[in-house]
Order: sequence, then structure tokens, then C-alpha cells
Amino acid sequence: MLQRRIILAAIAVGALVGSAVSKDWNKPNVVIVITDDQGYGDMAFTGNPAIKTPTIDKLRNQSTLLNNFHVDPTCAPTRSALMTGRYSNRVGVWHTVQGRSMLRRREVTMADIFSANGYATGMFGKWHLGDCYPYRPEDRGFQHCIYHKAGGVGQAPDYWGNDYFDDTYVVNGKLQRFEGFCTDIWFDEGMKFIEANKNKPFFAYIALNAPHKPLYCPEEYSNPYENNPQVSHAEFYGMIANIDENLDKLMKLLDDEGLADNTILIFMTDNGTAGGLEDGRGYDGGMRGMKNSEYEGGHRVPFMIRWPNGKIEAGKSIEQLTAHIDILPTFIDLCGLTAPETEYDGSSLRELLYGDGKSWPDRALVVETQRVVTPEKWRHCAVMTDQWRLVNGVELYELKSDPKQEHDVAAQHPEVVERLRGKYDTFWNDVSQEHDLTSYMVIGSDRAPIVKLSSHDWLIDKLPPWNQNHIKNGDVAEESFWAIEVERDGDYEISLRRWPVEADKGINDGTYGKAYNYKQARMRIGDIDETIDIPEGAKEVTFKVSLKKGITHLSPVFISPELTATPYYAYVTHKPKPGWQTPEGMGIPVYDPAYGRVPPQINKARAKVIE
Repeated sequence: MLQRRIILAAIAVGALVGSAVSKDWNKPNVVIVITDDQGYGDMAFTGNPAIKTPTIDKLRNQSTLLNNFHVDPTCAPTRSALMTGRYSNRVGVWHTVQGRSMLRRREVTMADIFSANGYATGMFGKWHLGDCYPYRPEDRGFQHCIYHKAGGVGQAPDYWGNDYFDDTYVVNGKLQRFEGFCTDIWFDEGMKFIEANKNKPFFAYIALNAPHKPLYCPEEYSNPYENNPQVSHAEFYGMIANIDENLDKLMKLLDDEGLADNTILIFMTDNGTAGGLEDGRGYDGGMRGMKNSEYEGGHRVPFMIRWPNGKIEAGKSIEQLTAHIDILPTFIDLCGLTAPETEYDGSSLRELLYGDGKSWPDRALVVETQRVVTPEKWRHCAVMTDQWRLVNGVELYELKSDPKQEHDVAAQHPEVVERLRGKYDTFWNDVSQEHDLTSYMVIGSDRAPIVKLSSHDWLIDKLPPWNQNHIKNGDVAEESFWAIEVERDGDYEISLRRWPVEADKGINDGTYGKAYNYKQARMRIGDIDETIDIPEGAKEVTFKVSLKKGITHLSPVFISPELTATPYYAYVTHKPKPGWQTPEGMGIPVYDPAYGRVPPQINKARAKVIE
């Protein structure tokens, strides 16, 4: 039976630990620092002999460590479960692209709940739960947002030419250029938010894109790891060193402002390592598997929680099975938050944090890595208990005696296999009921006067061109569509482009990569099917259409004598309601190479570049 707990609409503040949270104004602040693609073995305190992470190690000694903590094997699913306390398969996020990384509109997020309880809420860095309305962080409870688009800097929806240095990011719906390295910016902006809101409860979500590839890193951090035979990539280790230094600045700020004692500080990662193992180099944390793996190394990650006023024990290690789905119920409990009645797949960890855990149930939890448009039963999954791991429904491992999952004991314990398969059946029969639901990107809302669509979110039965390098190379040039919801009847303009607006190049221009010979553009949406010629040198082709409210597919194509393919980008605008004023700064600046990606041969002077 699924371990689920109903959190009632109000939780008594008096039931919380001690008097630290006895009044609303004294509710604890919450700061989450989550890194991207850093595995359990990519820090010193877990046993890595080569890496230097003094601040992370210090925080571990000041914190309680959830040492059997699990997330999804890839990034967007982990974030969706963290934000909602519900399985990623339940909330519509079982992939990182293909229109399956958008958190369903109905879901109530951690930020929604904190905001409703009087907290200032801010997010900084990687969101990866939808780039279009109504899925953006500013639509999901965050009052102040600074972020890059998609799952990584330089992916198709992101500002053209972003490369970790001096990039252009989204600031509360507006584009703004920053100077500096991306990780420094996320921490700096997060700390500015904390300082600005230090006199009221705040929730700061600092979600880093490092050390996710591409491995771009200032040389001052990567140089100490060059030519070390124990190091997978000097740049990967350097990015973590930079994170560690920024974490130190954050912790010092909390100390200096007198905020540390009543701030719940979390450090965690989003999945197993991606760059920490290479040709026998690196440290695997004593586990099998990496990012995107159903084995332990794909989803077991460190989770540290520090809260001095809440009497969270420093140096404690919790060995019972815990997961990302437990964190929101735990925050609701510890912070005394009023929350809507919701069925969470996770449970509050109060008993483990403040007790010996002897009465904690031996739960069965599930992680999967689907990465397809429509999930498939038993695909890359693990059913987990404190003792066992059932992998893909057939392999069985006893974790205490075999932590590296080298010895399949399914034949010796058929009764355990049968029991855990039953747990998975219960899980699947529940979450799969809504696998046919699609998250539709909304056009026609005055909250989003310009909707930018990219090939990242094509609903296509193969990996779409999700990265800007794919766009340059002309990868996956074929027909696809976007799932669209038209919010209201009205007149719309839909502009089709080979390159994004800020790149400022013609449809058939090959300056940045592969050139095409498109002659016509065809618009297909609802009952509209129109074809027009592409003028010589045109950067876009715009169709003016009248649309009816409702769900539809946008499936335009460019046509050449050799090829018919969906444009990589489309921009949709509409006539706002009377009296509506477009927010200042919503215009899209033209790409200036001086502010975009520095050519690698120049960039090498300040950063090591590995695509």
C-alpha cells in the first residue's frame, strides 16, 4: 500500500518543537540549495579522496544527514516531486523534454504554500518545470524569480548564446543580462533576496545548473584538479569547488545577519553524478550507476538539514529510507504551515529527525526513469525498502550486504520479489490512470503577452532537438507539433522562425550552423491550414489567425524541395484585453555576439570548455 499522508488544511502551531515557532512572525526561514548532476560521491565527506569541499563538509557536521535519501534519476522529475510531495509520474513530469517536463497546472507547489503563509518566496537558477505560462516559476508561487530556461544553460528555449558567463536570464518575466559566472549569479541574487526579506519569513530556492554539462568553469577552480588521475574532469570538480565557495558565502551571510539559528538550511542534489566518473577516474560513492540509472548511483543522493532553533541534531545520520516526496510534508509540519488538503505520496520526517526511528514504518517507495512521451510499466524502475531493491521488476538486491548491487538474489528470495512486484503494481495502477493527460502551453493570456515555443517541447516519439547545438546542426528536422491551449477566442499572430528572435538571422541563413533552402511556410492550427511563400532573406514568417478557445495542436512546417520540417521556434502574440498594459521589458532584445557566447578559442583564456 502506498505510503501516503493527508495533510489537513491547518496544522496546529503548538504541536511544533519547542517555542521557536510559537508565533507566526517567528516561523523559520527556509533555504534550499540543490545542485545539478552532483552525485553522492562528488564531495569529500562521502569519501571522495580527490575533491575539496570544506564548506559542504562543515555543513554536514552541523546538520542531520539523510543517508538513505532518494530522488528521481534525472532532474525535472526530481524537482517536480520536491516541489509537490508527490510522485513525478503523478504530476506529469517523467521526462526532461518532449513536453513532459511541465508540472501539471493543478498541482500546489511548495512555493504556493509558503507564499500563502506570508513568506517571501524567491527562486534562483534552474526551474525546469515549464518555460511557458502557466508553468513558469512566477506562475507557481514564487514572487521573485531569476532563472535560465529549460534544463540547462544553452538549451533550445534558453537565451541564444548563453554559455555560463555574462548570460541573459529571465528576471520576473523580463530578460536581463548579467556579468559573471552563472553559479555566482544564482547565489548572489539569492543572497540579495535574503537580505531584502530578513525581517519576515522567507523561502529561498537556490537551484543551481552546475555541475551539469557543458563543463564550463573559471580556471581558478579547475586548475587545482588538472592532471590528477583520480579526477574525472577538472572542470566538473572545479564547478563543485565554486559551489562550495558560494555556499560558504551564503552561510556567512546567514551568520552575519543573525538568521542562521532560525533558518532551515537544506543542501541536496537532484540525481546521481553525470560528470564524476570517466574511464575509471572519479569516485562512485560505493554504488552502482550514474545519472539516469535505476541503480543506487542514479538516485541516492545526500540530503542535509540544519536548523539550530528547531533542535535538529548536528552530526546525526538517518539510515531509514527517505525521499524527495517527504520534504514538503516535512516543511508543512515543522514550519506550522496552513496547507490545502492534499494527498501526498511522502510523509513528514519529524519522527526520524527528533526520535530514534524505531517505530518508523518500513515503507516501499518507487523511483523510475521513463524519458518517453508515454510511460511504460517496469521501465527503468526500482522498488525500494530499507533492506531491498527490486530493479526493473526482476533483479533483487539486499542492500546491507551488497551496496554495489553486484549479486542478484531474486532466485533465492522469490517471496520478496513477489511482494515488491505487488507494491509496484499498486503504485502503477494508481499513477498510470492519468498518463494520458498532457500539459498544454497557454496562448491568449495577458499574463504571457509573448509565448515563445521551441523544439525542446515538441511532442515527438524521439528525442527532439533540445539543445542549441542541435539547432545549429539542424538535428531532427522533421514534422512535429506543440500542445496548445487557446485561453480565449480572438485574433493571434504566430511567427515561425529557424533561429530565435535574439539570434537575428534569416530562416535560410547558415551563419550559426546548417543552412536550409526553405521556400514556403505552412500554418496548421485548429481548422486553419494556410501556406505562404517565404520572402528572400526573411527572418520569420507571420500568420494572422482567428482562434477559438480550447485545446489544439500547433503543427506548422517549413517546406523546401528536399525537406518538410517543423520550425525550431514559434512566437505567439495576441491582442490584450482592453486596459491591459504589457509589462515593461517584455520585448526581446536582438542577439549581440559581444553579449553572447564567446568563441571557444577566446573563452579558453578564462574557462575550460568541454561540450
